[in-house]
Amino acid sequence: MTKKKIILGVLALLVIAVGGAALLYKREIDRLAFAATFFSGAEQYENFARMKELFPHTTMEAAKTPYIFTEGERIELPVSFTYKGKETETAAFLQETDTGALLVLKNGKLRFEDYWLTGGEDVNWLSMSVAKSFISAAIGIAVEEGHIKSIEEPITAYVPALNGSAYEGVRIKDILQMSSGARWNEDYNDPDSDINRFGRIMAVGGSFNEFAATLEREREPGTFNHYNSTDTQVLGMLLTEATGRSITSYMEEKLWQPLGAQYPAYWMTDDEGMEMAFGGLNATARDYAKLGELYRKGGVWQGEQIVPADWVRASVTPDAPHVMPGPKPGTPFTLGYGYQWWIPEGEEREFSAIGVYNQFIYVNPARDLVIVKLSAYSDYATSHEEEAYRELETIALFRAIGASLEAEPSS
Repeated sequence: MTKKKIILGVLALLVIAVGGAALLYKREIDRLAFAATFFSGAEQYENFARMKELFPHTTMEAAKTPYIFTEGERIELPVSFTYKGKETETAAFLQETDTGALLVLKNGKLRFEDYWLTGGEDVNWLSMSVAKSFISAAIGIAVEEGHIKSIEEPITAYVPALNGSAYEGVRIKDILQMSSGARWNEDYNDPDSDINRFGRIMAVGGSFNEFAATLEREREPGTFNHYNSTDTQVLGMLLTEATGRSITSYMEEKLWQPLGAQYPAYWMTDDEGMEMAFGGLNATARDYAKLGELYRKGGVWQGEQIVPADWVRASVTPDAPHVMPGPKPGTPFTLGYGYQWWIPEGEEREFSAIGVYNQFIYVNPARDLVIVKLSAYSDYATSHEEEAYRELETIALFRAIGASLEAEPSS
C-alpha cells in the first residue's frame, strides 16, 4: 500500500468518525447552537416550536376527555391601537414581534384564533416565564393540601439544601413575590449576567438546584421587588420537596388533567431530571389559555375548585408598597407583582403571565377576557430600549381588543 493510499484511508476514517459523532451528538450540538443565539437577534420561531427535540424533557399527558372551548362568532382584530400617543397597525405589530399564535376568549368562548410562522393548534411553544404562573398555581394547591403549612414559613424548612445561600430563612411569600433579597442580574445583554450563567446550564448541562444554592444575599427579604428567575426555580425545589413528587407528576394530576388539557405538554429538564421551573414548560395556545380562564373564574373549572379562591385572589393582588404597580424607586418597571403574576397599572384589575420573547397569558376579569400570545420576537433584549421588549405595548393591544369586544352591539 502506498503512502498516499494510507493518508487517504486515514482521512476517510476521520470523516466517518466525525460524521458519526455529529449524528450521535446531534441534539447536544443543536442545543449549544440554540443557546449561543439567544438574545442575539437571530430568528427563533423554528426553535420555540421544537424544544423537546433539543432538550431532555418530561411529559404531562393530555386529558382522556379533553376540554374543547366553545367557538363564538369570530371577531376582527382592531386595525390599530394606541400606545404612548402613537398609533400602531395591529397586523404590523404581530408580524414585527414574530407572533406564532394569538387566541382570544370572551366569556369562555373562543372568539379569535390564528397561527403564523411555525405556530399551530397542536404545536407546543416554549413558555419562557409564563411557566412561573403555573408553578404558583401548583404551590397554591400544595398549600391547600397541607404539603406546605404556610407561605409565612422559611423555604429552608422544606429545602435544607438552600441553607447557607441567599434563601436561608427567607419566607416563601417573599420568594413568590420576587422579593427574596438574593443578588441577581437578569440583563439578557450581558453574557456574564446571572441569567445567562443560569442559561448556560441549558446549553452544556449541569444542575439547576446546585446553581440556586450559589446565590448570595443582597437586600433584606420582603423589601424590594427584584425579578429573579432563580426565585421560581427554588419554588420548584419547594414543590418537589414538600410533595415528594416531581413538578411534572404533581402538576399533571392536580392541574393539567383537571383542566382537560387537549394536548400533551413538556417540561424541559436539567441533566438530573429537575424541571426548568422558571421557564421550561412547552404547551399549546389553547392549553395555556385554560390557566387564564381558570384564574378569570377564581380557580373554578367546570364547577370544581381546582386552585383555592383565596390563593387566586392573593396571587393577583399586590399587598405591599414594593410590589404595587406604578413608578417605584430603584427600578424602571411599572408593573406590579403578585405570586408570579404581573399586575399592570389601571383600574380594571388585569393580570398577566409574561415570558421573554413576548409570551403572554393576559386576563381581564372585568371584561371576561383571556388572551394568549405566543411569539419569538427576534429583537427581544437586543438593547435596553423599550422597543426591544414591547411588553407594555402588547398590553395596550390587548386592551384595544377588549374595548372592541365591549363595543359589540348587543344581540
